[in-house]
Amino acid sequence: MNPASLKGRSLLTWIDYSPDEIRYFLELSKKVKEESRKGSVKQRFKGKSIALLFEKRSTRTRAAFETAFGEEGGHPVFLSNQDIQLGSKESIEDTARVLGRMFDAIEFRGFKQSYVEILAKYSGVPVYNGLTDRYHPTQALADLQTIEEEFGDCKGRTLCYVGDGRNNVANSLMIISAKMGMNFTVVSPESLWPDEEIRGICATFAKESGARLHVTSDPAEGVKGADAIYTDVWVSMGEEALKAERVKLLSPYQVNDALMEATGNPACIFMHCLPAVKGEEVTFDVVEGPRSRVFDEAENRKHTIKAIMLATIS
Repeated sequence: MNPASLKGRSLLTWIDYSPDEIRYFLELSKKVKEESRKGSVKQRFKGKSIALLFEKRSTRTRAAFETAFGEEGGHPVFLSNQDIQLGSKESIEDTARVLGRMFDAIEFRGFKQSYVEILAKYSGVPVYNGLTDRYHPTQALADLQTIEEEFGDCKGRTLCYVGDGRNNVANSLMIISAKMGMNFTVVSPESLWPDEEIRGICATFAKESGARLHVTSDPAEGVKGADAIYTDVWVSMGEEALKAERVKLLSPYQVNDALMEATGNPACIFMHCLPAVKGEEVTFDVVEGPRSRVFDEAENRKHTIKAIMLATIS
């Protein structure tokens, strides 16, 4: 693969990237993490700036983009929807064209996938999806790095997502797993299974990579043989009114010691994109226990985001 082919590209979803390109990002992520451990200062974004657009609150995504860009000598500018006319007084198209003339790249974290797509179409600079209701690609790459740090090559390993199987994290994990040859299982009530469009897209990728994809409503059957169990909050941002309904529906899918043991794999690790509601989707003992890798994932958000930006900003 020619790394020059990545210059100027946006990351909206992993559907748009080949396995070789994803592998390049992963290897670069490992390199920049090693640089960080050694205290190596490169300043590769000196003289550059990035606009960070946030409709939703954020800890890891904002901190990762700001520190990754800033410690490379660049200037990150945080802009919430209280600061600019994002989609209200000014169209997304016009916002994109203005920011594209002032910044070298744009990150967007918000609700609609269409917003990040419009920003990419009209800005003329790389645009990064920091989370939408549909996808969370930077999280998925950090998760893959975490799995490879634990087990080596992710190909042939089995990742099992338990809980709300149609949310943005589950969608992105299914896509990147199918691309990279990692087996992926969704364990979820049938009403929260991934939609048919995502499953169809991923089935094509899995056929090419050799990954096995599985969706089930049976927790004990679904987690058997898993190398990693992954979950997320039961109520996503913007769905707070559904809390009582979701807690009732998803309580049988809580990740606890019994479910970890049901894998039959003593080396199985626990993963979560955070923030976690301890005592709901996961028990305190699991998320704080020796199998948990949640803070490795959180740190890897920074290294993978830095790698993505290094590879794509001209």
